[in-house]
Amino acid sequence: MDIKRNGSQPSAKGPVEWFTGNVRIDPLFAAIDPARAAGASVTFEPGARTVWHTHPLGQTLVVTSGCGRVQREGGPVEEIRPGDVIHFAPGERHWHGAAPTTAVTHIAVQEHIDGKVVDWMEPVTDAQYQA
Repeated sequence: MDIKRNGSQPSAKGPVEWFTGNVRIDPLFAAIDPARAAGASVTFEPGARTVWHTHPLGQTLVVTSGCGRVQREGGPVEEIRPGDVIHFAPGERHWHGAAPTTAVTHIAVQEHIDGKVVDWMEPVTDAQYQA
């Protein structure tokens, strides 16, 4: 058994290569062999969002507070709220983040394959975000 005590893992600022706006990443759990799943709590300030990206084995988000937005390529921008669970299929191109005037926090869970959990792409434009 391994207990990660609250506050024992430092928060990190979301890198500008992966995010637009202010984002805080709080690690929750890492994949420990033979498991492949890892999770983090991610907080997006109003207007903040990921860049377009995919996950080789998919991703699940569990919204814990606030109001946010998600979009898969070719689909509409959709609002997300606490209690919503969003699953992106393996290789599905998508982005997620806060609403324009409201922060959002979600737990992100994804698995690695051959050490890879995500493929980061280009930023989401303001026009795409506002759609």
